[in-house]
Amino acid sequence: MENKDKIVKTSEISIKVHLDEKYIPAKMDWDATDSSGGGRKDTKATMVAIWDHQAKEALRIDLWTKDMPVNEMNHFFYQTLITMSDSYRRATGNQEMSEEMKAFAKQFGQK
Repeated sequence: MENKDKIVKTSEISIKVHLDEKYIPAKMDWDATDSSGGGRKDTKATMVAIWDHQAKEALRIDLWTKDMPVNEMNHFFYQTLITMSDSYRRATGNQEMSEEMKAFAKQFGQK
């Protein structure tokens, strides 16, 4: 099947990972062409999931800097789980499963 949608704009997201002598992420920053505020922004963690439709599998890039505090990592995962449940609902329309995912995320957050 041919995609007949007309491309009217492109956008780019870039993540730079600065490695130490042991090739462990020491610093990361990112930028996006459509980002407000302009310029590169520091971050301590990133998760990117890409769907390979030919292999029917998710490809993942999960990185964090060596100085990412555990309490911030816990909060990062909690917020990621909550937003994934919202994204899932928007993508599939499955409100029931979205609510189950959100309930799990809230339990995760409480622990």
